[in-house]
Amino acid sequence: MPLPPAVGLALDNADRKELMAIRQHRSAPRGLVLRINIILGAAEGLANRVLARKLSTSVPTVLLWRKRYESDGIRGILADRPRPGRPKRISEERESAIVEATITTTPKDATQWSVRTMAAAQKVSSATVQRIWKRHKLQPHRVESFKFSNDPHFAPKVRDIVGLYVNPPDKAIVLSVDEKSQIQALDRTQPILPLRPGLPERQTHDYQRHGTTTLFAALNVLEGTVIGECQPRHRHQEFLRFLDRIDQYVNAELEIHLVLDNYGTHKHPAVKKWLAARPRYHVHFTPTGSSWINQIERWFAEITRKRIRRGTFRSVRDLIKAIQDYIRLYNRNPRPFQWVASASRIIRKVNKYKGTSKTGDQRGSAPARQACRSAPLACMIWIVENHFHEWDHRKAITWP
Repeated sequence: MPLPPAVGLALDNADRKELMAIRQHRSAPRGLVLRINIILGAAEGLANRVLARKLSTSVPTVLLWRKRYESDGIRGILADRPRPGRPKRISEERESAIVEATITTTPKDATQWSVRTMAAAQKVSSATVQRIWKRHKLQPHRVESFKFSNDPHFAPKVRDIVGLYVNPPDKAIVLSVDEKSQIQALDRTQPILPLRPGLPERQTHDYQRHGTTTLFAALNVLEGTVIGECQPRHRHQEFLRFLDRIDQYVNAELEIHLVLDNYGTHKHPAVKKWLAARPRYHVHFTPTGSSWINQIERWFAEITRKRIRRGTFRSVRDLIKAIQDYIRLYNRNPRPFQWVASASRIIRKVNKYKGTSKTGDQRGSAPARQACRSAPLACMIWIVENHFHEWDHRKAITWP
């Protein structure tokens, strides 16, 4: 028995044109296209069952969107109604209590909370704790290190050294100098298994020590080249020998500005006497506890990551040869690090986080805890040191 014709849906001409234009658009969502086809088919007078079968959908769906258009018009088709969602099972007071407990307390048997221990202590689900921690950017399992310089002349020294990096003097060379001591020649106890498809390179966790060496290095801040020399120890005698090499390497007509840290070897009376006898040398010491400002430290990180950490050396001679080869290849295509942080910005940032530290840490007074919640990054003191490492030989990195 044929179905009786359905009552045609009254569709305005302007709405029809708009719906057809949307349907023809390639990026239109499939769900929206289905709604439009239902409305257009209903406007042609197709029976609800026929229209449902034609569009591979159900009759209740056809009835739903017909009623939606009749009540809300075209806006009811193009936009979903707001949905209440799942009712919130935890109050704001309860959520604040969990955040407060995470920041200000620790478990009796541990140094930090885990999701499960906090869930058990607060009598909520682990998923609830995880969701709250994610919303408030709390990560109790992580810890970072920091250190503020207690040098009373911190600001003048920073301005001095950053000035050398940003605006080096004419007819002079700026050398960032330091030593990487106690580099171990390590050999694995068994042969390394090579890289295979689907498998990384594998090496034994234990190793054999075959001695150590010390790498003395001087980074030309402007050009990026490195003067390097390995010596068995890192006393002032070895440092003087390295200074002699620098003196022979650098053009005698150039002034030499050395950026050094406060290691005792660099301030030995014999070293001071050597420098005093050569007026073209100008020494700039980094602030106490602020070796991050010495660019050679960044280069040490590069050679460690690329050549030393995963290297296998059966003798100190092999280790020294690997270091010398790396320096030789590096100097063929040197890439100077580009310092982009001004001294004023560094000093302001250090003073800002020092103030946060003195006001109270995350476990301190209520005002300090409130400040941490309103500005979480301001409480991460370690970010000071991390930002100071943001110079790169490929591009300038702007400080946030």
